[in-house]
Amino acid sequence: MSNPSESRTPVTPSGEAAATEAPPRDEVVLENLTDEQRRAQETEASEVAAKFDIESRTRDHNWRPLALFLSGVAIFTALYHMYTSFFGPPGVLLHRSIHVSLILFLVFMLYPPVRGAQGRVWRIVDGILAVLALVPTVYLAVNYETILRQAGRFEQMDVLVAGLLLILVVEAARRLTGWALPVLAILFFLYGMFGRDLPGMLRHRGYDWDTMAYSFFASTEGIFGTPIGVASTYIFLFILFGAFLNKSGMSLLFNDIALAVAGQSRGGPAKVATIASGLMGSINGSAIANVVSTGAFTIPLMKKIGYTRNFAGAVESTASVGGQILPPIMGAAAFIMAETLGVPYAEVALAAIVPSLLYFLSLIVQIHLRATRLGLKGISRDSLPAVMDVLKERGHLLLPLVVLIYMLFFSGRTILYSALVTIVITIIAAQLRKSTRMGIKDILGALEDGTRSVLSVSIACACVGIVIGVVGITGFGLTLAGGIVSLAGGQLFWTLVFTMLACLVLGMGLPSIPAYIVTATMAAPALTQLGVEPLLAHLFVFYFGLFANITPPVALAAFAAAGISGGDPMRTGFAALRLAAAGFVIPYIFVFNPEMLLRDVNLLQGVTVVITALVAVSLLSAALEGHLMVKMPWYLRIVLAAGALLILNPNMVQDLIGLGLVAVVLAVQVVLAKKQDNLSWKAI
Repeated sequence: MSNPSESRTPVTPSGEAAATEAPPRDEVVLENLTDEQRRAQETEASEVAAKFDIESRTRDHNWRPLALFLSGVAIFTALYHMYTSFFGPPGVLLHRSIHVSLILFLVFMLYPPVRGAQGRVWRIVDGILAVLALVPTVYLAVNYETILRQAGRFEQMDVLVAGLLLILVVEAARRLTGWALPVLAILFFLYGMFGRDLPGMLRHRGYDWDTMAYSFFASTEGIFGTPIGVASTYIFLFILFGAFLNKSGMSLLFNDIALAVAGQSRGGPAKVATIASGLMGSINGSAIANVVSTGAFTIPLMKKIGYTRNFAGAVESTASVGGQILPPIMGAAAFIMAETLGVPYAEVALAAIVPSLLYFLSLIVQIHLRATRLGLKGISRDSLPAVMDVLKERGHLLLPLVVLIYMLFFSGRTILYSALVTIVITIIAAQLRKSTRMGIKDILGALEDGTRSVLSVSIACACVGIVIGVVGITGFGLTLAGGIVSLAGGQLFWTLVFTMLACLVLGMGLPSIPAYIVTATMAAPALTQLGVEPLLAHLFVFYFGLFANITPPVALAAFAAAGISGGDPMRTGFAALRLAAAGFVIPYIFVFNPEMLLRDVNLLQGVTVVITALVAVSLLSAALEGHLMVKMPWYLRIVLAAGALLILNPNMVQDLIGLGLVAVVLAVQVVLAKKQDNLSWKAI
């Protein structure tokens, strides 16, 4: 989200039809919006958010004492998690139940059951649900030792409380994430209860409600399982860190640096969108929220220089989704992956560096070549900020990120301690300049914003816990994995293809973190059965779970971008799919070539792998765009794509064949360029 103090915003262009049909050749000048225009732009972004981002559909509390009370609860929740991150939680199960109850309480108070349900009756009902949300924690706290000693032998009251928790979690997930995740949870619950009646490989022994209730409520395998454990620790702290960065004006810093570095180049605004959205997306962890916040600034700029509405929306959505794979934070999913695999966080972040850079390189190359083909220019240098001026004004805000990287990778401190220290450093660093200084009100606002931002993630993790609990006791994950491997005939390539398709389906309509958890639980085992390293398998499913957000027919991030750009949602989705096509190839490459993840390689090998991958992905992007020096015929695009893929393969013979194919295409391109007397390729 942009800082309220931001003032430099582009004018929404008039005459969009002219911009899309005949791209202007003159440089674009950034202009300041009037207050009325800025409010109109913010209103438009809010309307788009309300349509595509369920998290923005909060209830209006006009009674000030109630609004202040809820703000106080949110601030208390943030302070509680900061306290437990430093001094330790009261007990694993109790801490997770406190976290879930506080989150449920706020969800029912802040989010109506359906849009527009603002009446007194609805508020009373939701108030009752909010109070009931506290019951499981109070009951668990009073009977903590008794429940632990029972070891699965539940009393009737235990079963009732577990049932209440299950219903509340599913309903809260429906309000915050839509129908996809709750329906999935209900289906798995029914599968656990009645699986004995199913045919073939889906059949299992079946479980009664007492067994299911124990799994959901009194163990760390269900609702209070690993996902909610990570949400109540790492994710909460890092989302809180992002809220403090946002309050200090970090989004403006990212935008200004991106403008200063790439704004003047060909297609500059699209490159600005890619860089700024990628950086912010890594921190805020929500592709749709990132599209709405940064897209309100970048999409009008892209349209103004001549990109079509659909392409502008595609750029913003693909970059925002890509932020989730960008270290060091990766939208907080890296912490769940590390916890699930039992490996150090630094190992996950290091492995993700090269693939994420390749993804963003592919976007920038296609953006540049599209601009070259259309004859588009960038933004006038006179209206762009200078890098040194940006760093002088807001460069001190980079200090928390530098400290974070040091703490996570070199200090040997725990992740929670690192996050807490970095939050404190953010507050201190912001005081260094008047334009970024945070007072008590800003600090309290950041605490409240952080808690509100974590609501959807935590509820999704709790709801996913239902799925994981059923998968754990029924063995469904191994059953599904066996089915995928059998369908693929035991061939790794086809297993990857079927796993990819499963992830795209399972990830439809889900936020990034629950999408990863679901796909890692049900799809990743298919790869590990064939000998793929667990980290590679989890990164593979993580990528494709995310890409569901830009894959029609349920491309939520692309649809949100289309809402801002005025483009067609489905066409924007397909444009995003094409733009991210290289990203669909990258996971296959690192499975077959683990050296791309910088695992078990020396310096020379690492440098060679990175340079080779950068060149090959650039060539693949050129093939996808159909332009290098001049426009490429379809058959040259196929040859170039084949050559790039062969270069990416870790085989010397295939590398040589690939280089030969690339050389042929380059030679033909030079000849065609000379024949057409088109020297635009020199600008590449």
